[in-house]
Amino acid sequence: MSASEVAFLGQETEVSEKAKRRTFTAEYKRRIVKEADACKASGEVGELLRREGLYSSHLTTWRAARDRGELGPGAATKKRGPHATAPDPRDKRMAEMERQISRLTTRAERAEAIAEIQKKVAALLGRPFPSEES
Repeated sequence: MSASEVAFLGQETEVSEKAKRRTFTAEYKRRIVKEADACKASGEVGELLRREGLYSSHLTTWRAARDRGELGPGAATKKRGPHATAPDPRDKRMAEMERQISRLTTRAERAEAIAEIQKKVAALLGRPFPSEES
């Protein structure tokens, strides 16, 4: 294989950027569905789909959307993904209280550990530390 053939093969196998999903406007979908509905002869719908570079599943989905009223002239486009809801103020208050409880619990555990160390030091020095019972 010559150097020119290797260079030619390298250009041929070049990878393009990441593929991007096609998006279609509601007006385009309405136009295609209208054209498909107007097709009477055998093979006309297939010809339309090939010409536009579409799949039959596109047409099926768009017809269903039209029947639900989602492709009407005044229909708003439906956003995908989770819907944002207003946070409940009680949830915010509960999270705040949980943080405060956690902080105070840690502080109380630290204070108990310090008290235990003080008791042990007092016992080593021969000065008994007053206990909670007395």
